[in-house]
Amino acid sequence: MRIEDEIQQKQFNNEFQKAHINIVFTAAWLNHRSSKILKPMGISTQQFNILRILRGMHPQPAGIKLLTERMIDKMSNASRLVEKLLQKGLVVRTECGNDRRRVDVKITHQGLDLLQRASIAIEERFHNDVQSISVAEAAQLNDLLDKLRG
Repeated sequence: MRIEDEIQQKQFNNEFQKAHINIVFTAAWLNHRSSKILKPMGISTQQFNILRILRGMHPQPAGIKLLTERMIDKMSNASRLVEKLLQKGLVVRTECGNDRRRVDVKITHQGLDLLQRASIAIEERFHNDVQSISVAEAAQLNDLLDKLRG
């Protein structure tokens, strides 16, 4: 559906404004769809992101600073997210002996299992959502978004 119809706006100041609004709207749309898949699994999209980062580091731990740097949503509080994942048994946290401010976080087997199920569900949904564009168009979209971010 066209962005004009989605937000019920007949015109934009220019194509750049339209592209900006379209990107923001589409990101929110995709995030909402992911949230609906993850909610029954008991995790948020931000927690899912933390688990994916930790899976990439596994079996090595990651510090809170590294998690913050790698997160997609830079406004999220990584410490708070780790605490929630800890309460769910999806991660373990250990303090470093020589630097008590540093905390290492590792994903648990339960976290890996949940992440596997969540990733499959997200990928299936996303695959269904993007059937309207070709692989070449997806590559072009990726190139354009990378170029936009400079």
